[in-house]
Amino acid sequence: MELSVIQIGNSKGFRLSKTLIEKYNIKDKVELILEKGYIILKPISKPRNGWEKAFKEMSKEGDDKLLFNDVFEDENLEEWI
Repeated sequence: MELSVIQIGNSKGFRLSKTLIEKYNIKDKVELILEKGYIILKPISKPRNGWEKAFKEMSKEGDDKLLFNDVFEDENLEEWI
C-alpha cells in the first residue's frame, strides 16, 4: 500500500484509511517500532482497561467470593517449604 506524506503543521505525517484503522483495531495510539530499516506501527491495546472499576463493583455487590477453596483438604503444603 502506498501512502502520501503530508504536511501537518511543522511536521510531516500520513493518514491511514478508515478500513485499516478498523481492521487493526487502532484506537487513540499506536506503538512505533523501528526494526531493521522498517517502521512498524502496532496498535496499543489495553485488554484489562476497566477491570479496576468492575472489581470495585463486584466487591460492592458481594460478588467477589472464591468459587472453590484455594487449599484442598488433601494438599501437601510441606513440599513447598
